[in-house]
Amino acid sequence: MDVGLGGDMSACAILITGASSGIGAACARRLAGPGVAIAVHARRNLEGALAVAAEVVARGGTATTVAGDLAEAGTAARLVEETVAAFGRLDVAIANAGFADRRGIDELQRADVEASLSAMPTAFWELAKAFRPHLVTAGPRGRLIGISSFVAHVHGGGLPRFPASAAAKAGLEAFARTFAAEIASCGATVNCVAPGFVEKDPSAHAAVPRARMAEIAALIPLRRYAKPEEIAAAVAFLCSEDAAYITGQTLHVNGGLDL
Repeated sequence: MDVGLGGDMSACAILITGASSGIGAACARRLAGPGVAIAVHARRNLEGALAVAAEVVARGGTATTVAGDLAEAGTAARLVEETVAAFGRLDVAIANAGFADRRGIDELQRADVEASLSAMPTAFWELAKAFRPHLVTAGPRGRLIGISSFVAHVHGGGLPRFPASAAAKAGLEAFARTFAAEIASCGATVNCVAPGFVEKDPSAHAAVPRARMAEIAALIPLRRYAKPEEIAAAVAFLCSEDAAYITGQTLHVNGGLDL
């Protein structure tokens, strides 16, 4: 997948957070290729990150792994530093790390809400701030993409609701939109992708009980969950030259959940 603007892939460096499995891993596989260097981040699943990094190398790319809890202050900035130290530059960052919290408003405690906010919009802000000088250097090649979620937009129709996650993802989208305006003069773009329900790796934690998956799939107009590769395809598009005039937007890849 040629993600380099102008077709120059001689030095394209990418950081993907939460890339040891699922959507993040699918993004790494989709974007990997000759001339592409990818930093694969994991919070704890180093084994998974190493496996994804090996796939990147097998596709002709260069890879490294980085680790840390993005809910902790300073982690996002350190990941940027480590990626630049490994590759000498950073052109694209994909903020995928996050989690879903299904607890209702009355069940949530302040610490629960703060945990979601720290791990998603606050981490995205810190990543954007640390990435900014490298994004300016990258110019029209530069991309920052946040992985949001349908939960920030869809709250009815018999679907599960995720209040804390909804607020966190909505905040991430707001940060992305305002940062897109701030950074636009250098030619770099900032966008979000908002997936609907996505198939999980067999060993991964599922926010919705697996017994309910068929019931929920019936509520999706396309009658199925997305594959992680379909979300990665949308991310790859936003990384491509074809998307150079798209910024400050959220691309919904949800099978029609919001129809």
